[in-house]
Amino acid sequence: MKSRTALISVYRKEGVVEFARTLTTLGWNLISTGGTSRQLKGAGLEVRDVSEVTGHPECFDGRVKTLHPAIHSGLLSRRGNENDQQTLDTLGYQNIDLVCVNLYPFQETAAVEPPVDDADLIEMIDIGGPTMIRSAAKNHRDVVVVTSPSQYDEVLIALKQAEGDPTRVSQGLRKKLALQAFQATSTYDSEVANELDSRFIGETLPIQNHVSTENGVALRYGENPHQVAAFYPGSKTPNSLAAAVKISGKPLSYNNYLDLDAALKLVTSLMMPEFQEMEACVIVKHTNPCGVAIDESQEGAWANALSSDPESAFGCVIAFSKVVTKSTAEAIGDHFLECIIAPDYDEEAIEILSSKKNRRILSLSTMAPRRPSTVMKQIQGGWLAQTQGPPEIDWNSAENVTKKQLTDSDILLAKFGTSVISDVKSNAILLVSSSQTGFATVGIGPGQTSRVEAVRIAARRAGNRAKGSMMISDAFFPFRDGIDTANEIGVAAIVQPGGSIRDSESILAADEHGMSMVFTNTRLFLH
Repeated sequence: MKSRTALISVYRKEGVVEFARTLTTLGWNLISTGGTSRQLKGAGLEVRDVSEVTGHPECFDGRVKTLHPAIHSGLLSRRGNENDQQTLDTLGYQNIDLVCVNLYPFQETAAVEPPVDDADLIEMIDIGGPTMIRSAAKNHRDVVVVTSPSQYDEVLIALKQAEGDPTRVSQGLRKKLALQAFQATSTYDSEVANELDSRFIGETLPIQNHVSTENGVALRYGENPHQVAAFYPGSKTPNSLAAAVKISGKPLSYNNYLDLDAALKLVTSLMMPEFQEMEACVIVKHTNPCGVAIDESQEGAWANALSSDPESAFGCVIAFSKVVTKSTAEAIGDHFLECIIAPDYDEEAIEILSSKKNRRILSLSTMAPRRPSTVMKQIQGGWLAQTQGPPEIDWNSAENVTKKQLTDSDILLAKFGTSVISDVKSNAILLVSSSQTGFATVGIGPGQTSRVEAVRIAARRAGNRAKGSMMISDAFFPFRDGIDTANEIGVAAIVQPGGSIRDSESILAADEHGMSMVFTNTRLFLH
C-alpha cells in the first residue's frame, strides 16, 4: 500500500485522537504541530513534528510553524503533473494528502466580557491555519481538507470504503469539503474584519459590510409558494432568533421568521426600566403590531393586547416578555395563532399551548432589553445600513405646545406609545390608553400613504375606546385635518414630532378642541 500523509493541527481537539488513530490503522503517516502533536503522542500515536518536516524550528512563540515551502509544496503540488512532482522530488519535499485544521477562537475571544485588550485579541488571529486550509482546498482534486470535527465521521467512512486510498475518495465529497473550507476561512476573515473595524475605527457604522452565517436551513417556500426561501442563522447573541428553541409545532416558515422578528424587537423594546416589573404582550400580523399591552398581570396584558384588534389577531404571532404561565395559556385557549415566543414556559403552559399541534412554540432564554444595533438591508446593487433600536426621546426637552399640558402620568403613557409606534410601518397612527394596572393600544393605523387615513383606520379599530385616548403619530401632521379627525373620535392628547410648516395650524386646532399636544422633535418612520 502506498504511504499517505496527513497533517493535523487543531485548536478544538474533541475527537481528534480517534480521527488520527483511525487514519493510522488505514496506513497513514501523521504530521502535527504544538499541542496537537503532544496530545497525539500522549495517546501512543507515532507523529512527526512539522519542524522535522520543514527542517526549521517553530519560532516567535509558535507564530511561525507551517508557513514553509515544505508544507505548502506538499499541499499544492498537482499529482498528475509531471513537472510538479519532479520539482517536489528535487526539493526533497513530500506530498501531503489530507489536512485537518480548525482555527483559533477569535470570535469567542472577542465576545468575552469584559473585553480582552487588543494585543491579546490579535494573538487569536490565525495565520498558518487559514493558509493551509486554502492551499488544501484549492488543490482539492488531490488533497482532502477537513475543517471541523463534525466532518470526521464522513471522511473516515469514505476513506474506509476506499481502503485508505485518498485518490478513491469521490470528487463530490472533495468539492463539498473544499467549499466548506473556503466558507470557514471566509467567515473567519469576516469576523476579524468586523471586530477590528469596531475596535480600530470605532465609527457608528462599519466601513465595509461583511456578513457571515451558518449553513442555510431550507424553508417550504418564501412569502408566496412560488418563491424559494431559506433561513441563514447568524450570531446567537441576546434576542437572536438563531438562538430560539422550538418546543413544538410545525417548522417555521419565511413569514413566521419575519413576524417573529417584528414581535421580538417590540417586546424587548418594552423591557425598559420604567416597565421592568410589568408583563408585556405583543401581537403581530404581517410584521405590524395589531395589539400591544403592558400590565401588572400577564393575563391582563394578553387580554388588553387582543382587544386592540381581535379581528386582525387571527393567525397572529405573539411575544411575551416573561415566562408564560398556566393561567395565560388557559386565557389564550383556542385562539388561532401561528407562533408564540417567550423567555420560557411553565410546564402546564406548554401542555395547554401545544394541544394545537400546528402552533409553533419557541423559547428564547437570552431575551433581554433591546439595545441599539446596526441593521443592514439589501437593495439592488448594494446594502443600506442604519442604527436601530428603541426610540431615544429626551422627554425633558419635549415641548408642550398647547394651553392644556400633559401630566406626568401622560408622559409615561407617551413613553409606552412611542416605543410601540417605532415598530409600526409608516405612515402610522396609534391610539393608546391607560388603566389602573397598565397601558395598552386601543387602535392602530399602520402603513398608510395618507396620515389622516391612518387616523381614520386607528379610530375605526378603537371604536368607543378612542374616547379619552392619546394619539401618537410617527411623523408630523402636514395639515390640521388629522387633529380635527382625532377630536371627532374623542382623543384627549396628542404626541407627535412636530416640524411641519403648518405646525401652527395643528396647535391652533388642538387648542380649539381643548386637547393637549406635545412635540417630541423625534421622527419615528419605519419603511
